[in-house]
Amino acid sequence: MKKFHLFSVLATFVFCYLCWIVFTLSFSAQELTLGAMISLMVALFTARFLIHEKPLYFFNPKRFFALMHYFLFVFTKELWNANLDVAKRALNPKLPIKPGIVRVPTELKSEYGLAMLANSITLKPGTITMDIVEENGKNCFYVHCINVTATKGKEAGDAVKGILEKRIRRIFK
Repeated sequence: MKKFHLFSVLATFVFCYLCWIVFTLSFSAQELTLGAMISLMVALFTARFLIHEKPLYFFNPKRFFALMHYFLFVFTKELWNANLDVAKRALNPKLPIKPGIVRVPTELKSEYGLAMLANSITLKPGTITMDIVEENGKNCFYVHCINVTATKGKEAGDAVKGILEKRIRRIFK
């Protein structure tokens, strides 16, 4: 087993085990043991597919806390606001929507950062990331939105990304 792969398995195991603990919220010896065994099996089979570079990246406390801050505060707030916006549109008798596809430029370079931003955009109601492409050395997303105000440029990107890209850039710099 290569050294890199061993660290990939370790990082995947820790992530899976933390997710197990958070989702089960049970601290009995049996639950923790079962969670560790399942997390190890998942890590052994999936680490090579999940982690391609820097397997111990989030073991740095600064990055880990930036990631936790992102999920607990930034993304949760954006998700809440998007849910309210879609609910208002759905409950309005005139159904004020203007669906369309928006080209969203991004400054992110990391595969993980791009994936995180794409998933964060898609998890918000009313948007779906359709594709990530590299155009002229810059990455762009193509996103289907429920209400398009602009289709290209910085204003279109800001309408879709909001503060998400800036916060993700702090994690993956």
